[in-house]
Amino acid sequence: MADAEDTAIAALAWLAGQPELMGRFLALTGLEASNLREAAREPGFLAGVLGFLMNHEPTLMDFCAATDTRPETVARAFRALGGADGAE
Repeated sequence: MADAEDTAIAALAWLAGQPELMGRFLALTGLEASNLREAAREPGFLAGVLGFLMNHEPTLMDFCAATDTRPETVARAFRALGGADGAE
């Protein structure tokens, strides 16, 4: 589970450096930058970050290229954190 959390935290950090994608993530989740830290403590949040990547292949591939992470690693982390199998 720690590896899955590390992958999700890396994804969140990467998103934070992508203003347009971060804006889209916030809009889709209904979160605001001001309450992001609080939301990150909620169960399912990290799976949601990975789900956001997995639901848009170009974004997933950009993350993977930028962080030298395999897409399969993201998918495994998503499932380990409670993400639904059908979201791949």
